[in-house]
Order: sequence, then C-alpha cells, then structure tokens
Amino acid sequence: MREAYRYCEWVTAHHYENFPVASWLLPRQIRPHVAAVYAFARSADDFADEGRYRGRSLELLNLWRNALRSSCNGGSATTLSSHPIFLALADTVRRYDLPVQLLDDLLTAFTMDVTKRRYADWEELLTYCRYSANPVGRLVLLLSGIRDPQLHARSDDICTALQMANHWQDLRIDLARDILYIPRTLLDQHGVTEQELKAGEISSQWGQTPKGLTPAVRSLMKDLVGRARALFDAGEPLIRQVKGGLRMELKLTLLGGRSILDRIEAADYNVFRHRPALSTTDKLLLLARSFFSK
Repeated sequence: MREAYRYCEWVTAHHYENFPVASWLLPRQIRPHVAAVYAFARSADDFADEGRYRGRSLELLNLWRNALRSSCNGGSATTLSSHPIFLALADTVRRYDLPVQLLDDLLTAFTMDVTKRRYADWEELLTYCRYSANPVGRLVLLLSGIRDPQLHARSDDICTALQMANHWQDLRIDLARDILYIPRTLLDQHGVTEQELKAGEISSQWGQTPKGLTPAVRSLMKDLVGRARALFDAGEPLIRQVKGGLRMELKLTLLGGRSILDRIEAADYNVFRHRPALSTTDKLLLLARSFFSK
C-alpha cells in the first residue's frame, strides 16, 4: 500500500497544472489521499485527451470505470484492480467514506470530452462543469472532514469558475481540436460566428499575428470572463469558513484563477495572440499574497 501511494504521488508531481495539487499547503495527513484521487483523474483525462489513445479512448475509460466500481464498490475483480492507483484509491475511499459517485462523475466528464464538441446553452456548460470540476473540490473538502452542503455549494462555484477560466484561456487550443465550450446561445447573443473565432486560431497556428478582435468577439469574451469572476466571488466565502493549510490552498487557487482572468483582460481579451498563463514568478507572488491577504 505504501508503494501504491508513492506511485500516485509521483504521478501528481510529474504533471503540470496551473494551480496547486496536493501541495505542501494541505494538511500532511491528507496529501497522499489527494494524490490518489488526482492520479486516478489524471490518468483518465489522458485517455480522453492524449493523441496516443485516439480510437481507444472510450474503451479505456470504460475499463477505468469498471475498475473503479470493482475496487471501491466491492464488485468483481478486474485486471486493473491491483493497479497501484486503484489500490491507493480504494484505501482512500474506505478510510474517508468518499462517495464513489463523485469519482464516477469525473469519468462522465472525460467521456463527454471525447463525444461532445459543442454546447447549446449556459446550463449545458454548467452541467459539464458539475461532472468535470466540482467533484474535485468536494472530494478535497471531504478528505478535510468538511461535509456541510452549503460549503460544498461554494466549492462548486470556485471549481466551476476555475474550469471556465481554463476554457477561456485555452480557446485557441480547443478550437484547433474542433472543441468549443462557448455556448451557442452566447455566440448568437453577441453576434459572433465560429468562423470569426477560428480565423484567430488559424492565423496563430500559421505564425501570423492575429488581428485585433472585432467588437463582437471582445464583447463575448468580456461576458465570459465576467461570468467566471461572478462565480469566483460567489465561492469566496468558503475560504473564511475553513482553516489552516486548506484555507491557504483555497486562497491560492482562487487567486490563481482570478489572475488568469486578469491576464485575459490585460491582453484585451485576445487569447489568440498568446495563451495567458502564470509564470513561476507569478505563482510565487500569488503565494505571498495568499499568506498576507485576509
């Protein structure tokens, strides 16, 4: 079991993320368990996104789902039941009485990443975030002993906002993969066509300098950033309800998400010119702010 957790911690340490995952800010006793959850989700996300799995993504995600249910719900053993990730994950689920449905929801999101490339309206996008982002925050709270439904709802706000910040940050990259997370109703509301968005993606792909955004596209991006900010604001009270390392971790995550939105605004909402991202220096400054801000 010790080796299984070490493997999960290795997976966590060797993957790049914008925001802290199982960092030293979290209480020491839960870090291995957060790593187990992360390794499970990271591997499944790779099945959905990595080109080397193209054509087999759904098959592999189904195998991962069967292994989850077998390991954590007492089902029949599968060939993956003895995989280090599932050994550690099953132990974590048992120790902390985690709802397996939250882990299953993550797999639903990864399946949607393979099968769904457009979203009709805002509610449909929120449903995706409910599967893709919100379970992570709830699992961290549960591992920290927090089961208050109201605090879980505030966590959902932060996690959904974080997911959206990532979507707007990666608009050019997603368009190149023929994926668009901006709902159709918002495109229509602002009078923006996919062709206008793809024009910026194509010019960037070929090394040309993207032209300035049209007023309609800028209005759309401003709307999207504003919606993500409102969700961060709605979730911020959670930080005042938790203590210690978890509070610092949540503050840092919130600051990181807002900083991505700041970068998008500073670029005049033109995410086609370059991908807004946080440098190592930025992250260190955010860490300092998380320590000294109230």
